[in-house]
Amino acid sequence: MARKKSKGKIIFLIILIIAAIAAVGYFLSKDKTVDIPVRTDKVSLRTITQKVNAIGNLHPETEVKISSEASGEIIELPVMEGDTVRKGQLLARIKPDLIQTQLEQYQAALDASKTDIDYQKSSLERAEYEFSRMRDLYQKEYVAKQDLDRAKTTLDQARSQYQNSLARYDQSKASLKQIQQNASRTTILSPIDGIVTALNIEVGEKVLGTVQNLGTEMMRISDLSTMNTKVDVDENDIVLINVGDTASIEIDAFPDKIFKGIVKEIGHSAKLTSQSSQDQVTNFEVKIRLLDIDPKMRPGMSCNVDIETETHSNIIAVPLQSVTVRADIGYSEANQPKIRKVNSDQNKMKDKPQSIVFVVNGNKVDAVNVETGISDEGYIEIKTGLKKDEEIVTGSFSAISKELTDGAKIKKEDNNMSNGRRSGRK
Repeated sequence: MARKKSKGKIIFLIILIIAAIAAVGYFLSKDKTVDIPVRTDKVSLRTITQKVNAIGNLHPETEVKISSEASGEIIELPVMEGDTVRKGQLLARIKPDLIQTQLEQYQAALDASKTDIDYQKSSLERAEYEFSRMRDLYQKEYVAKQDLDRAKTTLDQARSQYQNSLARYDQSKASLKQIQQNASRTTILSPIDGIVTALNIEVGEKVLGTVQNLGTEMMRISDLSTMNTKVDVDENDIVLINVGDTASIEIDAFPDKIFKGIVKEIGHSAKLTSQSSQDQVTNFEVKIRLLDIDPKMRPGMSCNVDIETETHSNIIAVPLQSVTVRADIGYSEANQPKIRKVNSDQNKMKDKPQSIVFVVNGNKVDAVNVETGISDEGYIEIKTGLKKDEEIVTGSFSAISKELTDGAKIKKEDNNMSNGRRSGRK
């Protein structure tokens, strides 16, 4: 009997151990369904402006590079960088010594050809007189036909030489005119009204002309009354921009002022920033006209531009962090009826993760598929899937992106308290 009682005690102890293990397992499993702390907010109507951000530099609308068509030494430079100049104002003068010598040579050649014309004209007149005399004598049969033919040949030669002298005169005159034009090119005048924004020469330096060469860039004249900024926009964003879109421009040199602008041109040629196919970045140049100008603006200043591409007013919008894209929500058969379908087009893309917002339903959340639209820096448009004044989960990031599932239990946190803790940690 004693052995039977001890055996019963052992069985009883085993049952207690099994029960304890089961209880521990139950509590451990219960810990997995602990209410997840979240922050929530109501869905509201907002106005969202989609923007494309880009960086670039200021450029004048009109900028002229000044080069000389004549080569030589700079002997006069009456302007300095930053000076305001008017159209036709003297910018520089090149020493004309070589051209002056050529001018004298061509002038002498023109004078010689003019003297030759007078000589050939006298010869022609003498030949005409001799031919006329021979013709009269031949008619009276005082001279032979051979003498008349000889006089005719002399006359023809005189006429030809006279015409040649006239042609040589025209050629010398044209050559002199050309060298006179070259001589005038030693004086450089401003082609526009503007400001000297670059000066690359000094008095005494020699410059190379552009008649047969690339030439030396002497200076730049810019019209700063109209300014543009040229920015590089990524190929994924360029399709969002249209001519006429407004822009906000922050210039580094003017940190406390926002300038307004308007898109004037959109480039069609890609700008590749790397030759490597793996690291290649494709951008397109966009020109933006500044609507307000500061006299202290300078070409080349760096700027940051926000181009406003589209604005939607009075639309349903939620914070950006409220929307997640996850494929691990794990909808159960019981929860499937709660899942709101966006539209038939998205239903065709069942293999792709969809955008999800967690909607508060009592002490739980429902995972709702939504169709998103444009966004700004803080909010994103919800085209379908949500209604105004619905309560949604807005934080934390880890809860939305990892912890929450369809039907998960939640515990609401006070937004002010959570914001205070976050600021305290900072």
